Amino acid sequence: MQATKKNDQLINVLSVAIPVAVAVLIGIQTKISLGEWTKVLPHVIGLLNSTTALSLVIGLIGVKSGNIGLHRKAMGAAFAQGALFLVLYILYHISNPSTPFGGEGWIRPVYYFLLISHIVLSIGVVRLVLKAIYYAITNNIVAHKAIVKWAYPIWLYVSVSGVIVYLLISPYYV
Repeated sequence: MQATKKNDQLINVLSVAIPVAVAVLIGIQTKISLGEWTKVLPHVIGLLNSTTALSLVIGLIGVKSGNIGLHRKAMGAAFAQGALFLVLYILYHISNPSTPFGGEGWIRPVYYFLLISHIVLSIGVVRLVLKAIYYAITNNIVAHKAIVKWAYPIWLYVSVSGVIVYLLISPYYV
C-alpha cells in the first residue's frame, strides 16, 4: 500500500464516521429483536477487551525485543479483535436496553469515571489506531513510531478500562 492523500482522507472520514455511527445506533430507543443470543454479548465483549489488551502487551514485547514479526501479528490480532468488538458492541446495543449500574457508595463514582474516560478515549483512539496501522502498512516507520507514542497507551487504557467496567457492571446484566 502506498501513502496517498485519498487514503489520508479515508482515515479522516472513518475516524468521524465510526464513533458517530456507534452513537446513533446506540441512541436508537426502539430496539431490534435479534434473539436471546445477544444477551451473552457483554460477556464476549468483556473477553474481547481482555484479549485485545493481551495482544497489545504481546505486541509491545515483540517490538521491544526486536521481533517485528511477533509485533505485527499481535497488533494485527488486536486490530481484528477491536473490529469484532465494535460489531458485537453495536449488535448488543441495538437489540438490548442499556444496563444501569447498581453499585453504591465509593464504587459508583469510580465506575462512572472509568466508564466516561473509557468512552471518551475510545472515540479519540480510533483515528490514532487507523493512522498507526496506515503508517506501518505504508512503511512510514518514523510516523508510525511518533503516533504510537499516543495510540498505544490510550488503546491499552481503553481495553483495560473496558474489562474493569465490564467486571463492575456484569452483576447487573439480566
